Amino acid sequence: MGILDKHKVLETNATLLLIFSLLVVTIGGIVQLAPLFYLENTIEDVEGMRPYTPLEMAGREVYIREGCYVCHSQMIRPMRDEVERYGHYSLAAESKYDHPFQWGSKRTGPDLARVGGRYSDEWHVDHMRNPQAVVPESIMPKYGFLERKKIDGKYIGELMATNALVGVPYTEDMIANAKADFAAQADPDSDYDGLLERYGDKVNVRNFDGQAGISEADALIAYLQMLGTLVDFSTFNPDMHR
Repeated sequence: MGILDKHKVLETNATLLLIFSLLVVTIGGIVQLAPLFYLENTIEDVEGMRPYTPLEMAGREVYIREGCYVCHSQMIRPMRDEVERYGHYSLAAESKYDHPFQWGSKRTGPDLARVGGRYSDEWHVDHMRNPQAVVPESIMPKYGFLERKKIDGKYIGELMATNALVGVPYTEDMIANAKADFAAQADPDSDYDGLLERYGDKVNVRNFDGQAGISEADALIAYLQMLGTLVDFSTFNPDMHR
């Protein structure tokens, strides 16, 4: 009872309760933050990671604008049921170029961290036009209008330059060629050698929505088809010494 009686003093004195609450929060914060100042790098470098291409970046902007992150997370937790369903647990490095990250806080639909390559472009087009025709139990709204909204990448260079300011390693060459790379990725008949040179051979180059011109659907599908495909998990070994 002696300890409880002493605790009663805090419960009945708002000033003391505030002081001790701040003290506890301060100690907890120091315990969490202090070790970070002694680490050379808080995010492990992982082979294969690269910044988004201009078209993928535009697709990510559509993804954010339409609130896709509200129903679809992009973070697979290291639990058996999650790994068996969605694939390898998410790595911090996979989100290091995301501003903001798309981890999400709930799943009305499945996690999309590893959705790249799981479905064909045609499946994604059908799914956006009429989700219930593909997944009958889905409550996802229709996004067929994205095919009709054409985009030209006019400001994609500025968007990439803004991301470069916060640490995304876009080079001057990438930014200068942003609009050309934007168009090249959606046209398999274009001269896209420069795009591959800047972003790597794994970049998907094709007409994603199957329609003439570049639409928001093209950009969104390009973004989705890239998710989870950059890291080769068959050869990945986590650095356990960090």
